[in-house]
This record gives sequence, C-alpha cells and structure tokens, in this order.
Amino acid sequence: MHFIHLFENDFYALFPELFLTTVTMLLLMFGVVWSTSKAHGYPVLVHTVAWLGVWSLFCTFLLTMHMPFSVMVCFYNSFVIDELTGLLKAMILCSAAAAMLMSMDYLKTSLLNVFEYSILLLFSTISMLFLVSSYDFISMYLAIEMQSLCFYVLAASKRHSEFSTEAGLKYFLLGAFSSGILLFGCSLVYGFTGMTNFEDVAKCLAYSSHMQSHHSLVHIGMCLLAVGFLFKLTAAPFHFWAPDVYEGAPTSVTAFFAITPKIALLGVFVRLLLCSFYDMLFAWQYVLFFCSVCSLLIGAFGAMAQKKIKRLLVYSSVGHVGYLLIGLCCGTVEGLHAVLLYLVIYVIMTVNMFAAILSCVDQSGNHRIKYIQDLGLLAQTHPVLALTMSATLFSMAGIPPLAGFCSKFYLFFAAMGSSLYGLAVLGVLSSVVSCFYYIRVIKTMYFEQPTQVVTFKQMDHEKAVLLSLSTCFTVFFFLFPQSLFLWTYKIAYVFLG
Repeated sequence: MHFIHLFENDFYALFPELFLTTVTMLLLMFGVVWSTSKAHGYPVLVHTVAWLGVWSLFCTFLLTMHMPFSVMVCFYNSFVIDELTGLLKAMILCSAAAAMLMSMDYLKTSLLNVFEYSILLLFSTISMLFLVSSYDFISMYLAIEMQSLCFYVLAASKRHSEFSTEAGLKYFLLGAFSSGILLFGCSLVYGFTGMTNFEDVAKCLAYSSHMQSHHSLVHIGMCLLAVGFLFKLTAAPFHFWAPDVYEGAPTSVTAFFAITPKIALLGVFVRLLLCSFYDMLFAWQYVLFFCSVCSLLIGAFGAMAQKKIKRLLVYSSVGHVGYLLIGLCCGTVEGLHAVLLYLVIYVIMTVNMFAAILSCVDQSGNHRIKYIQDLGLLAQTHPVLALTMSATLFSMAGIPPLAGFCSKFYLFFAAMGSSLYGLAVLGVLSSVVSCFYYIRVIKTMYFEQPTQVVTFKQMDHEKAVLLSLSTCFTVFFFLFPQSLFLWTYKIAYVFLG
C-alpha cells in the first residue's frame, strides 16, 4: 500500500502533462470524427480545435502554477520537479499558446485548413514539458525524439509548396543526424559510468575523479552531447540547417520553431551541464566559449547580407543564442540568473516580432511580407504597427532603457564577474554591429519606397492583444524589473546555491 501511495504521488507530479496529453488525444478524436461527418457537411475545424487547444494550454498552465509539490523526483528518478522546471514549463505553455493564437488568421488565409496543425503543436508542447523535467538520459532522448517527429511534419505542413517540403526533408535528415550524435554521446557516458540518471552520473564522476585515464571517454561523450544540443539550439557553427528550414516552413511554424523549442532545449542543457558535468566545468566551458564566439560573429555579420525578413530573424536568433551561451559559460549563480532573465525577455520580443510580421497582410490576403523591402513606408500605411516593430527591434539591439538592454547588461555583468572579459567585450561589439541591420529595417519602414504599394487589412484581435502586451513589457520593463529579477535569481540560487 505504501508503494502504491508513492506511485500515486508520481502521477500528481506530472498531472499537468497527463492532463494535456488526454485533452490532445480527445481533440484528435473529435477532429477525426467530426470533420469526416457527412451529416454535418464535412465542417472545417481549424479555428475550433485551435481555440480548444489554447484553452487546454491555459488550464495546463494553471495546473503547473498550483502544483502540490515544489521539489520532487518521480518515476524512479526519471523526472524532476523543481523551481527551474516550473519557470520553463510556464514559458513553454505561454509561448505555445501565443504561437497558436498568432497562427489562426494565417491558417485561414493560407488555405491550411487542417486541424492536425493544432494537434501537432500540442503534442510537441507535451514533449517539451516532459523534456524540461527529464532527469535521465532515456527520458530526455525519448522526449527529444517525440518533439522532433512533430516538428518534421509541421515544417512540411504546406503541402502545395516545394519550399515547405524541402524544409521538412532537410529538417528530418539533419535532425536525425544530430539525434544520432546525441545518442552516441549518451552511450559513451553510460559506458563509463554505467548510469543514466543525471545525479548518479554526477556522483560517479565526482567519486572517480582520480581515474583520469578513463575520463577521456566521458569527455568525448560530453562533447558529443553538447554538439547535439547546440545543433538543435541553432548555435554556430551548427546553425547551417536553420536558414533554409525556417524560411521554407510556413511563417506560423517558423514563429513556433523560433520561440518555444529553445526554452525546453536550453533548460535540459543547463540541467545536464550544471548537474551532471559540473566537475568538468573547464572542459565544456571551452566548447561553449567557441560556439558563443562563432554565434555572435555569424549572427551579427550573417544578418547584414540578408534581404528576406525570415532569414534575417534566423541569423538574429543565432546571435541571441550566442548571448545565452555567454551566461552558461560562467557556471555561476549570476550566470544562470542572467541566462533565465535573457531567455524570458528574448521569448517575449520574438513573439512580438513574429506577430507583427504575420499581421502584414494585404486586403486580398494573398500578399505577405517576404522581403525586408516589402516593409517600405509601413509607417504611413500602418503607423502603430511600424512603431511597435521599431520598439522591439531597438530592444533586440540593446538600446536603453528597453528590456533587451536590461537583459544584455546583466549578462555582460555576469561574464565579467566570472573573468570572461573577452566574451563580454565581443558581446558588446556584436551588439553594436547588430544595431546596423536592425536599424536598416526601421529605415525601410519609415523612409524607403516599397516594391509595390500594399494596403494592409485590419489586424485580427488575437495578434493585436499579443502585440500590445509584449510591447508594453518591452518598453516599460525598466520601470518595474524587480519581480522578474527576484524570481529568476531565486531559481538560479536554489538550483546552484
């Protein structure tokens, strides 16, 4: 009876994930049965399923925020619940709901009348919730694979587009390659330690620190794990797949790819490095240092040559991953605090940017923003939207006193506190270079003529709400930063302190 009671507590710990899984499967059955009903005229259920999906994400968010356990390890040490997973799960659910809300109008105007889009989005969200709670190599790998399978289909969801099919195929082949590297790294670490649990691996490595001759295998396994995660995080020099995949995928899918997966992957990467391999700090610090430098340089200079707005945002994303790796390189409480703070602000800015781009649709619904030049004189045709995008771009560039400046300031402060002066200086210089291509977009919106005159239609309510909330956060964050600062610092201190 005692064993059954403990196992019941395990289910309580993962109740939000189990709830979302059950609801998603019910939505799938509802969509299949109802959309094939001849009596009801084969109804199109895209909006219905999408709104039900948003409500299910909201209910899951409430369940996550009101968990009966604050810290717990469950299912035979396969999953962990703590302050860090609470923050990451809240971010994943909010960003997934934002991606679903901003994609509703796009699905209607782009003739993607398939309710399975929302189902795949929900299943990938479930896998990300499991991923951030993973405390074992096996559960981690299975969650990553479940997430990836959904992403491959989403990337190729625009069936009549050759670019979308190409994006799905590239993502599948290169994603499978990175998963193989990840699995090989796990197998090498398991081969040396004989364990798959993160905490057990850490204890084994700390106990056997005198056996330096065998540590080379662990070093290789750890490097392969880092490469696999950096590949999926689109960190340079493993970013080469991202521009083609992000550009070819439907814009709503690109928005989801750019926002939500980074939260889950970075979360489990932080736990892996700072929990399992903390005794090898100086070994993986070199890998992250190199990838951070490459990401900052390639992100800054690669974006300057882009003419398409989605490719510009991809290289911008590579640069932001470089900034996140600076904080992770520190290996300190201040570094982790800076990473979490930067991640929250980056997600909100990216939601704002993609919601603005998806809002730029002409009256017929056929013409969408593709090139930067298409934003010409947006300030005259849609002045509020142009002002919103300008504020977000200035924030991404790190112009004070916007939210992006606050996040970069604390990140550079943490780097200097860990004596990473070179990375801090390079980060500042990279931020200066990034101002060039961000301000170029603003110059296009206010001063350059478009390739063709476009009259944009009225923005739908979902994107209007997302834009207003995210813009208010970006612009006025510096007035009330205490709540987010204290929350992220508390999480970092509990995790590492």
